[in-house]
Amino acid sequence: MGLQAWYDAHLMPKLVTFACGQGQVMKRRSQLVPLATGDVFELGCGGGLNQEFYQTSLISSFSGIDPHAGLLDDARARASARGWDNTIREGVGESIPFRDASFDTVVCTFTLCSVDDPAQVMSEMRRILRPGGKLLFLEHGRAPDADVARWQDRIEPVWKKIAGGCHLTRPVGAALRGAGFDVEPMGQGYLPKAPRFAGWNEWGIARKAGL
Repeated sequence: MGLQAWYDAHLMPKLVTFACGQGQVMKRRSQLVPLATGDVFELGCGGGLNQEFYQTSLISSFSGIDPHAGLLDDARARASARGWDNTIREGVGESIPFRDASFDTVVCTFTLCSVDDPAQVMSEMRRILRPGGKLLFLEHGRAPDADVARWQDRIEPVWKKIAGGCHLTRPVGAALRGAGFDVEPMGQGYLPKAPRFAGWNEWGIARKAGL
């Protein structure tokens, strides 16, 4: 196993989980995740960082996937401790292993930046949502300020290698609209104390357009 492969398999998931569990990030999670209801699916659930924010009385079942097998045991243990009927599997967002219209809520936080094919992942999330269901999203992406965006373009090639394929330049709300969602923004802005090239966040609720 080469150094990059070892890093990606063993060290990177823990570092990313640590970075995504800092104070201001958790504050934004706490504003969004409690809106989840019914049968819930979480994309990139392996770190278990969102679980403390779910309102247990509103959750009928909890399912999720993550490509990093080493993170899944902790996620399963946390879900079981909450008393949830849960199905947590190793997998990728481009091929979500659940049937059409299986979930009332899909939760996606700081995940679309690192998937291989974001359009396919958004199509999959739309597929598994029930009519009237909601996608709760909290993502970082391309900044609206031209000077910051230029730095994102410059830094991204190196950033991807150290941050698990994380892209700095992907749009958030616009991409969801292009994937067939109606987007209800809850907030957007730079994460306090974070480098601006990595700190632009957008969060809100998305629903299947036309329903």
